[in-house]
Amino acid sequence: MSEQSTISLTEEQAREVARQMEIIRRGVAEIVPEEEMQRKVERSVVTGKPLHIKLGLDPSAPDIHVGHTVVLHKLRQFQELGHVVQLVIGDFTGRIGDPTGKSETRKQLTEEQVKTNAATYVEQFAKILDADKIQVHYNSTWLSRMNFADVVELAAKITVARMLERDDFEKRYSNNLPISIHEFFYPLMQGYDSVALESDVELGGTDQKFNLLMGRQLQKEYGQEQQCALTMPIIEGLDGVQKMSKSLGNYIGISEPPNEIYGKAMSIPDELMLKYYKLATDVSLEELKSLEKGLEEGAVHPRDAKMRLARTFVQMYWGDAAADEAENHFKTVFQQRALPTDIPEKEVAATELEDGKMWIVKLLSVLGLVPSNGEARRMVQQGAVKINEEKVSSVDDHITVEEGMIVQVGKRKFAKVMIK
Repeated sequence: MSEQSTISLTEEQAREVARQMEIIRRGVAEIVPEEEMQRKVERSVVTGKPLHIKLGLDPSAPDIHVGHTVVLHKLRQFQELGHVVQLVIGDFTGRIGDPTGKSETRKQLTEEQVKTNAATYVEQFAKILDADKIQVHYNSTWLSRMNFADVVELAAKITVARMLERDDFEKRYSNNLPISIHEFFYPLMQGYDSVALESDVELGGTDQKFNLLMGRQLQKEYGQEQQCALTMPIIEGLDGVQKMSKSLGNYIGISEPPNEIYGKAMSIPDELMLKYYKLATDVSLEELKSLEKGLEEGAVHPRDAKMRLARTFVQMYWGDAAADEAENHFKTVFQQRALPTDIPEKEVAATELEDGKMWIVKLLSVLGLVPSNGEARRMVQQGAVKINEEKVSSVDDHITVEEGMIVQVGKRKFAKVMIK
């Protein structure tokens, strides 16, 4: 099926197409091909028929961070333009795992792991997307029904040479590293999702371009109109260097407590602020242009812009009241260098004390301020642990534990000790 090559537009329709394309282009790395994207928008405006915008996500981890939300914000923009979001939960492809960027075969997830992770996704997506305007699909619906003859027919549509054009496969092949046959089926299956749903547009990160184009190619092979591929930049984490990742610890989780989100956002490098605004918030294009101009001319202080960014994140994920509290907490603790007024009380059993004392590493763990003894040691060695605002000097210290004492780890974690 070919696209309509020319569409006659009224002046009003032409303005609407231009408006939509400006929003669609916001923050995008690449639209493949852009002229087809415009024709699809023109047809939608003229006919009143919305486009179907696909995002495929494998539930490989249960929690979503700001880096994941870049494509979700673009989906929200499509929703606001009146288009339909097709959210594909890869409960079937997730059992294989996306080999993108992997130097070795990825371990397959169990069906139970996939279902557990998938269950949290839609709830978290609702923090950004209009949940009432999402079509949620699970690709096991069509992929699990395919018999071996169907699989052979699908595989016959793509050559091995085409698969080896993919950068990670090519590198592994050149270095004599193993590539399992089942890994070739991942881009085939993800591409077939677009065939099953007859998607008009598919979104993904720049590292997903091969997979997105596979959907386009398979639609052509199955006699469908080809989707456009829209890639979004990969956002750097809080270190300002590497891709945002939980394993690297440079992330902002959208389900983290408001104070944690606000505090982490305030550590975003100044040079990345506008990128975060553009890709990971719902701030309008007009506001963004005004902010950028203000920063360039010196009318807006970077600190103030960053505080607004931090507030925006908390507002999006937790609401206005939580944003107010997080901002007040930050001002109290970091700008005024005072202790917060809402420090949580944590109990320490008297039976665990030896002569009224406890090893600092154990104390931090008992209070739940660190996830492990190793992290406790690291924080003490970095000078990030304070007792009643006095820095703890050694990991060997045994602290006299008193009722009401304030223990602080880093800039954002506090506990008031209660002895039981």
